[in-house]
Amino acid sequence: MLTYDVVVVGAGGAGMMAALSASENKNLNVACLSKIFPTRSHTGAAQGGINAAMGNRDNTDSPERHFKDTVKGSDFLADQDAVEFFTKRMPEIIQELDYYGVPFSRDENGKVAQRPFGGASSPRTCYSADKTGHVILHSVYEQCLKNNVTFLDEWFLLSLVVEEDECHGLVAMDIKSGEIHGIKAKSIVIASGGFGRIYWNRTTNAFNMTGDGTAACFEAGIPVKDPEFVQFHPTGLASTGILLSEACRGEGGYLLNKDGERFMKKYAPDKMELAPRDLVSRSIEMEIKAGRGFGEGLEAYVLMDLRHLGEEKIMERLPQVRELALDFEGTDLMKEPVPIRPSCHYMMGGIHVINPETLETPVKGIHAAGECACVSLHGANRLGGNSVADVVLFGKYAGIGARKTAEQRSFSGDTLLTEKATEWHDKFHTMRQKEAGKSLVEIRNTMAGTMWDNVGIFRKKDEMVHALETIEQLIEDYKETFIGDAAIRYNMAFVNYVEIGNLLTLAKAVAMGAIAREESRGSHSREDFPERRDDEFLKHTLIYKEGDDYRLDHCPVSITSYTPEERVY
Repeated sequence: MLTYDVVVVGAGGAGMMAALSASENKNLNVACLSKIFPTRSHTGAAQGGINAAMGNRDNTDSPERHFKDTVKGSDFLADQDAVEFFTKRMPEIIQELDYYGVPFSRDENGKVAQRPFGGASSPRTCYSADKTGHVILHSVYEQCLKNNVTFLDEWFLLSLVVEEDECHGLVAMDIKSGEIHGIKAKSIVIASGGFGRIYWNRTTNAFNMTGDGTAACFEAGIPVKDPEFVQFHPTGLASTGILLSEACRGEGGYLLNKDGERFMKKYAPDKMELAPRDLVSRSIEMEIKAGRGFGEGLEAYVLMDLRHLGEEKIMERLPQVRELALDFEGTDLMKEPVPIRPSCHYMMGGIHVINPETLETPVKGIHAAGECACVSLHGANRLGGNSVADVVLFGKYAGIGARKTAEQRSFSGDTLLTEKATEWHDKFHTMRQKEAGKSLVEIRNTMAGTMWDNVGIFRKKDEMVHALETIEQLIEDYKETFIGDAAIRYNMAFVNYVEIGNLLTLAKAVAMGAIAREESRGSHSREDFPERRDDEFLKHTLIYKEGDDYRLDHCPVSITSYTPEERVY
């Protein structure tokens, strides 16, 4: 049986930072397991930058201001002890990345350059043109190789093996060979990314963002926290949902309706296009709803205009954005405005983390970091530039936490792991032999359409109840699907089958949390409850899975410095 002291699931920014930190103890055997080659992970798609109060462009900026902006941006649902821990340490994280060789863009003084982002009171987003996530990913990967981290590329997490709140290891498939393995571990870090694919083709997420680690934790008894908070990025390309970075607005891009009006002056007169994402996304949809967009229905859109920035600035700071608009929308944004519309971008909720300094979960031996986890740093709405910062900082501390856990725990026996691996082996065999059943693609498309139409940017009870009933029926239909592929090696149909099951499991939690939260807060906008209701809902949602049943509970928000007030921009 494969045996490692620490196993990290996911090789994006959080996963690789965790692996790097865990491997600082040279006596520990550390493995990093990933569905794809590590440097293709979704962190590589992060374009605009990483927030840290360096004060390079504005010497009045400080971690305290970053702290306040993040809490306000979260609509006061963020845990303030976690936010303060995060903002205080971000400047040293930038220095650490600089030391690793991340090629940050520089200002005229040779310091790390910083740009404005939505919801920030100072220009504090450090960047490397519009390829920030990409360069961080490659630099940290090099450091992991230097530290002799073992990479299990094209391996797929199937389940965690937990008994009486103690983790013994995991079961995973080597996609290349089709072999299913139990893997013994003293500690595990789940860093497997978000699950924006519950909206399937209306998301900025990569196709492999299917919540595998979150679903595995959920099945193992760890609750999902605040799943109802789904961020819709304002500037997805109109026809595909592909992300155009917030750096477009940060560098001075305009949002225009069909009358040529910069409509953000009606919704955020001070911040204009640099208001936080939830507010800008709702503003775009309200313009479309009022008939001031272009096109109709799902094809409707508004425009983002960057022409006034000039070719030199666009090519220096937004080259990838221009390429994406050209390749996927057929628009050269140096010559004409580009059609955009909000697209599902980020999950503020995720695996319930109980300690922001160690990233522990309620199950001994399991830590979680990155988008799959809920620390909670982002509360009801994440600020742009805080995501890459989140994965790097909390990935590092999850690795330190997992390292300490591994130093204190012993390996367990093989029995449970062998039993669980055998179950998955039998399931793989059964699905390969099955020749007929319900269409997995139809189930997936119905899930995505139902979630977009009923649990999207604007929400109300009767529509969400309809969505919940539909998802529950799809979960039943899923039991009768077939994959139509008998291959053992590279059976991606089986991988896709497990992924859709994970998405359905999590979509139900999103709908349940959204129905129960009878208020509007951050990204959660209820047409039937338009006001924020601190008296009843200043608390986190926790959803547990107990067999096939889901149970809803709550836990308090940590408020240490900033009392909730009206959120005005």
